[in-house]
Amino acid sequence: MMLRRWMGKGTVQLAVILIMALNLIPLIIAFSTSLRDPKDNTNPLVLFQGVSLASYKAAFERMHFPEALWNSVVLTGVSVIFVVVFAAMASYPMARLKTRLSKFMYLFFLSGLVVPAQMVLIPIVQMINTLHIPTNQYTPIFMFITCSLPFSTFLYTGFIRSGVPEEVEEAAHIDGAGLFQRFWTVVFPLLIPVTVSVIITQGVWIWNDYFFNMIFISGAGDSPLPLAMLGFLGDQQNPTQWNVLFAACFLCALPLLLVFLFLQKYFVGGMTVGAVKG
Repeated sequence: MMLRRWMGKGTVQLAVILIMALNLIPLIIAFSTSLRDPKDNTNPLVLFQGVSLASYKAAFERMHFPEALWNSVVLTGVSVIFVVVFAAMASYPMARLKTRLSKFMYLFFLSGLVVPAQMVLIPIVQMINTLHIPTNQYTPIFMFITCSLPFSTFLYTGFIRSGVPEEVEEAAHIDGAGLFQRFWTVVFPLLIPVTVSVIITQGVWIWNDYFFNMIFISGAGDSPLPLAMLGFLGDQQNPTQWNVLFAACFLCALPLLLVFLFLQKYFVGGMTVGAVKG
């Protein structure tokens, strides 16, 4: 019996290792290629041959990395802040009130999960033109906030229902705290795990988004990192320099990896409580 159990655990661990290896192989090949000279076109399967940072230097200069990084930070930071504030405040009454209206609003927000934003893009563009909203580097923020609210409210509502006891609010209410004071001073500090989950899940796709940025941003100086990488795509006369392109990809991913390293301990708890128990 013990032998079967040990063999079962060993089989599972071996399967996990194989799956991880299969997922890591493309990343290792891309990282190895990024460490080559831009003119080195040897077989990419020969790993870590001729290590050089020339491709990273070329990518840093050609994509104007500091400017593109700042544009991405502004787009992502402003969008995530508004998403956290709006989603948390909208989820609080939906989680606490036991009325038909609150249930309807919860389902209304969830319905946004099944409607792709690309399907309503043309009406949104027409509405923006009708309202004379200028299309600049900040216009995609409206789309990012709108598209992030359904999933964010889903996480917040589930977390408040299962992870925030009502007794804490009742004690603050007895002490004379108003509704907004109870929410911001008592409830919101307890939402740190799910807030981190919202920041990571929505921040990653906003940071990497190419579609909305391409539609609304036209100025080269306003381009975030995904648009700045367009300059590395080649054509028939000028083939793509894959070494520089892979270096640019890792430069774009590095800020996200650093943020995730600081926030990962809250991420699992927020996703588990908010999505599973809710």
